[in-house]
Amino acid sequence: MNNERIYQVLKGPVFSEKAQVLGDTVGVQVFKVDINATKLEIKKAVEKLFGVEVVKVNTTITKGKTKRFGRTLGRRSDVKKAYVTLKAGQDVEMADLGDTAESAAE
Repeated sequence: MNNERIYQVLKGPVFSEKAQVLGDTVGVQVFKVDINATKLEIKKAVEKLFGVEVVKVNTTITKGKTKRFGRTLGRRSDVKKAYVTLKAGQDVEMADLGDTAESAAE
């Protein structure tokens, strides 16, 4: 998997109360991912980008809400999240993302 596809697959971390509790207790990291990304692509992207070992990947697709903008009906886009379970004792620091991106650019 090339570096360009890694950054297409992983859109960013999810910062929520639930994600933080999962990370602290069970060792699960939550990421926003591309809607077309497969579990295998997500696993390879996380392993290559952060240098950790992934045990399993669970995904969810949240359908976008229909909203009104004055008279017009609009729709928010669908969001896919990946719940990535890491090997015991490993952790992903979000500061690692910046270091890896800088070294990949060089």
